[in-house]
Amino acid sequence: MSKVLIVAEHLDGKLNPSVGKCVSAALALKPESIAVAVLSDAPDAIAAEAARLTGVDVVLRVAHSANGHAIAQVLAPQIAALAQGYSHVFGPSTTFGKDVMPCVAALLGAPQVSDLMTVEGERRFTRPIYAGNAIITVEAPDGVPVVATIRIASWPAVGCEGSARIEAVTLDVALPGHSRFVELKQGSSDRPDLQSANRVVSGGRGVGSADNFAIIFSLADKLKAGVGASRAAVDAGYVPNDMQVGQTGKIIAPDLYLAIGISGAIQHLTGIKDAGTIVAINKDAEAPIFEIADIGLVGDLFKIVPELEQALA
Repeated sequence: MSKVLIVAEHLDGKLNPSVGKCVSAALALKPESIAVAVLSDAPDAIAAEAARLTGVDVVLRVAHSANGHAIAQVLAPQIAALAQGYSHVFGPSTTFGKDVMPCVAALLGAPQVSDLMTVEGERRFTRPIYAGNAIITVEAPDGVPVVATIRIASWPAVGCEGSARIEAVTLDVALPGHSRFVELKQGSSDRPDLQSANRVVSGGRGVGSADNFAIIFSLADKLKAGVGASRAAVDAGYVPNDMQVGQTGKIIAPDLYLAIGISGAIQHLTGIKDAGTIVAINKDAEAPIFEIADIGLVGDLFKIVPELEQALA
C-alpha cells in the first residue's frame, strides 16, 4: 500500500487551494495514508486548515524560523527528511511546486513526474506533452519514491470535512546558507486569484491597449471573476505577465472562461483546455478560439461587452 506525503503551499498564513487538489490526486492511489507537510515559521493556523481537508490522515507541522519564506533550497532538505518511509511525495504544479519539487527529487535520487494528470497505477501516470496536444503515459521506477507535481487544472479540490491529527515534527537537518530571502514583489488585487477563481475573464490583442483593458476589468468585477490575458496582450504591455494564461503562463480550469479579443493560439488553448464553459468574443469568425468555445459571439467586443455588462446589471 502506498503512503503519500503532500507538500503544502501557503502564503500569508493561508493554505493555497492547490493543496486540496493534490489530496484529490493522492486519493486516486487508494493509499494507506495521506500526510500533509506544513513548513513555516508560524504553522499553527495553516496546519489547522490542512487538517480539515477530507482524506488527510495527519498533518506534519514543522516550525522553523528559516521557513518564513518559501526558498526551495531551504525547504527541500527538510521535505526529503520527512519523506523517509513514504512511497509518494506530491506537490502542486504551481510556481511554488515547480521550484521546490525538483530539489526534493534530486535529494531523494528520484526522477520527477511533472504535471500528473491521471493515476493509472501506483507508479503509472499520465501527463501532457507537446503543449497539451498529446498525453503520455509514464511509469516511475521501483526502488525510489515517486516525486510528482500535480497538474491542478486536472483535479477537483477535496472538501473540508476532515479532522486529521496534527503532529509537531522537529528535524535535525543542516540547512544551506547560500540562498536567502531578500524581497517579495507581488501584485495586489481584490479580485479572485487567477489560478483558483471559478470565473475568469481574459483579454487579448484585440482589446487594443492598456487603457482599453478597463473594459475587461469592469466585466470581471460584475462577474466577481479573476482577470487573465493572452501572451499577445502581455507582450504588447497591456497588462503584467502574472496575468498571462497559457502554456508559458498559468494553467487554469475555471467553471466559466470568457476569452475576449483572443484569437486562440495553441499555447493559450493549452492553458484553458480544462475549463468548464468557454465563451469567446471576437470579430474574426475564423479565429481558432471558436473551435473549442462552447459559446461564440462574432462581433465588436467594444459593443458586445458593454451590452453583456448591462444585461448582468
